[in-house]
Amino acid sequence: MVNFFTEDVDFDLVKPLKTKKWLKSISESEGYAVGELNYVFCSDEYLLEINKQYLDHDYFTDIITFDNSEEEHVLEGDIYISIDRVRENAATFKADFDLEMRRVLAHGLLHLMGWEDADDDLKKQMRAKEDEVLSRF
Repeated sequence: MVNFFTEDVDFDLVKPLKTKKWLKSISESEGYAVGELNYVFCSDEYLLEINKQYLDHDYFTDIITFDNSEEEHVLEGDIYISIDRVRENAATFKADFDLEMRRVLAHGLLHLMGWEDADDDLKKQMRAKEDEVLSRF
């Protein structure tokens, strides 16, 4: 089950049902089932506090993913997304906001499937995978 929630922001995801189906199809195509995925849309400040409290990082980020999976190949997690960061990134990269949001939604899902982006090479691989799954929306 894929759930969308908001914390401290007024935000409605465009095409939520289509987005849920798309996220499930990405998971299934990679050999994963979806348990319970909670996407929480929030502000920069809200996500900064999570970043400080749980990761000991004192900087803004667009997404933080917590893996709650207990079974192999069953995805469960809480994915926090800063609407402020997504909006700023869309402007910076001259991308449509909804497209940038889908990229970040997929990014969190890919992290749960084991994709990493800790160095430049891994970031390139992650970006290529994001582009691949975005083309399926």
